[in-house]
Amino acid sequence: MAAQVTYEKLTGRQKVGLLLMSLDVDVAARIFQEFDANDVEQIAIEIANLRGVSGEVVDRVVEEFYGMMSGQEYLLEGGMDYAMQVLEKTFGIDKAREVMERIKVLTTVRGFDILKEADSQQLANFLAKEHPQVIALILSHLTPEQTAEVLEEFDEDLRTDCLMRIATLGKVSPQLVNEIESVVDRIAEATISQNLAMTGGAQLVANVLNKSSNAQAKLLLESIETKNRQLADEIKNLMFLFEDIVLIDDKGIQRLMRDISKQDLAMALKVADDKLKQKIFKNMSERAAAVIREELEFMGPVKLKDVELAQMRIVEVVKRLEEQEEITISGRGGSEDVFV
Repeated sequence: MAAQVTYEKLTGRQKVGLLLMSLDVDVAARIFQEFDANDVEQIAIEIANLRGVSGEVVDRVVEEFYGMMSGQEYLLEGGMDYAMQVLEKTFGIDKAREVMERIKVLTTVRGFDILKEADSQQLANFLAKEHPQVIALILSHLTPEQTAEVLEEFDEDLRTDCLMRIATLGKVSPQLVNEIESVVDRIAEATISQNLAMTGGAQLVANVLNKSSNAQAKLLLESIETKNRQLADEIKNLMFLFEDIVLIDDKGIQRLMRDISKQDLAMALKVADDKLKQKIFKNMSERAAAVIREELEFMGPVKLKDVELAQMRIVEVVKRLEEQEEITISGRGGSEDVFV
């Protein structure tokens, strides 16, 4: 791999890896502590694969980093024009423009921070006027919970279109970046973050759907499936719905029972099928199973959204236990006041 690596073909993570490799080990370790676990894993893989890279390539990566840091310092000191002038004198006009373009993106991340605090209905009303690709890119920077809330405000066609675009996000053209920049400016008086081109994917859609109601998630998956079966299958494999509890082995079910409340379990089973109920009951003590059966028998009409909230809380426990490797899932991993 080393002989084939050129500066122009380096990915962002490879550049981070090379930069860290050029630093003192203790300094690199302190920087690593600022990354989340997934980033550490990915960058570590890049570092492991980057062997024998030429000194010229490493020097260019370090130069790029230095230019970015210098540009931000000049920007804070005297504004955009001042930073551009200093960078031109230091690096030349072409390099200065390249550095400033990167800095403009880096220094406007506040826009998405503001959007995360926005009312979902108002945000949906504003975004609904934009192109679905623009909406998808902006939603990819929000939390899964907020994205799910915004999507619920859209009609089914727009909702499905946006989810499919989020799931297939790749590199973003400069023209589209400019358009998104303008949209976010109008919403939150800010622009777009550096990682825009790197976000998205089927995992993000799975996260969003896991934060949606069970019925909503099923509906959206079915809609995506009619347009792209392969994409829908990929998203399903990254998701976990309440009925997927049947895919957990008996030992895992018993472990799960220790971390969920009996009230949530009874509520969640209100609309569950017999197969799932039997799977759970056989992994409880006879007395505990009898209590849940009795509660279900005498439970009056309840709001569907309350049932789905209980199911979502249980799903969150399942995902946590899976991440902790305490259970294994062998398969794929809000409504109005409806009474059931």
